[in-house]
Amino acid sequence: MNAQHEAAAAPPLLEVEDLVVELMTDNGIVRAVDGATFRVGRGETVTIIGESGSGKSTTAMGILQLLPKDLAVLSGTVRVTGLDVLRNRKAINKVRGRKVALIPQDPMTALSPVLSIGSQLVEAIRISGHTTGRAQAADRAAELLASVHIPDPPSQLKKYPHQLSGGMLQRVLIAMALASEPELLVADEPTSALDVTVQAGILDLLMEIQEQRGTGILMITHDIGVARLVSDTIHVMKNGRFVESGPAATIVDTPREDYTRKLLGAIPQLGPWDESPTEGAGPTELDTAVDHLPQEAHRD
Repeated sequence: MNAQHEAAAAPPLLEVEDLVVELMTDNGIVRAVDGATFRVGRGETVTIIGESGSGKSTTAMGILQLLPKDLAVLSGTVRVTGLDVLRNRKAINKVRGRKVALIPQDPMTALSPVLSIGSQLVEAIRISGHTTGRAQAADRAAELLASVHIPDPPSQLKKYPHQLSGGMLQRVLIAMALASEPELLVADEPTSALDVTVQAGILDLLMEIQEQRGTGILMITHDIGVARLVSDTIHVMKNGRFVESGPAATIVDTPREDYTRKLLGAIPQLGPWDESPTEGAGPTELDTAVDHLPQEAHRD
């Protein structure tokens, strides 16, 4: 049996069945997620896309049980590598930060401004339980930064978050997520705060990690342009429900729902090529960004 068939025969890394998330608010109970059902297999990227407030990030945080326990009520079934983490609420501690890891949205709030990059990465390594001793953890931290293509890791480990760019900080968060050698990554809007050229580099890195490690990825995004580059399957979410699901090419090329078509219509489009530009006019910022997009970021 070849590797592809083995991956297909293996149980999903993530199985979600009829997930409901109800939030207690001042205005009463809000059903933020209403019956979400989907799977993520090994080496597969599944994307949940929708506008702000659609319930996509709440779905991810519910799966990881990172919602406030006194404000959120969850029901349904969530299995991470076969372990039902909703039926046994303590089970999530066995897989979160180990078999499944989160890449947060905003590195400036996810990282402590008063601790060095090295100390925060070493702490993630220590929690993962894969190393013993400070020297081994420091070596591992440098290896992780190198694996996400951050140059001169020993120097970068000594720096503080405000000394690195947004793209570099996002790579640090990815390195922290990889510290536990997870089988599943949950990427919550990992490129939303970045410009288009840096976005392409981060997406390319995630696809490289997936190819090398066979990692499954649950991607959360509002950008269908990002989704169509990296996804195998796309679930379109509106008001807590999936309104359309299918292979990425089908969702992008022949969407059934008007809501999906509106999301596609929100993608900025380049205008027609003008071979006689206004005299003295130089390339726009968008032109320059598109010219430098790495081809590896695109997925067939």
